[in-house]
Amino acid sequence: MSDRSPRLVPLAEMAAVIRSKNSGPFELTLDVIFRSADDYLRLKERNFFTPELIAELYHADPKDVFKIVYFDPAIAVKATMKRPVPSGGLGDTDIYGAQQHAPLLGLMVDA
Repeated sequence: MSDRSPRLVPLAEMAAVIRSKNSGPFELTLDVIFRSADDYLRLKERNFFTPELIAELYHADPKDVFKIVYFDPAIAVKATMKRPVPSGGLGDTDIYGAQQHAPLLGLMVDA
């Protein structure tokens, strides 16, 4: 009898690039560019990246995740969400939004 449980790996092992950046002063964009088209397509077919997943990772409301786009030519997925604090606003610790991708790095994904 074979073990059919999935092998989980951190998303960082599948991705060539995981980054974040401002998409204006009130929005944050998260990008994941995959190393392999097969990995990208498998997750796309499963609709792996959802507003609920992003909201859970970022302790946000799913309604604050505005858009998730799978972009086949770049084997990439992009999520755009409301920034918890506007860029440069009182309490903002990352004016460029460039350090907000960390929750994605350890996200476990079926290999």
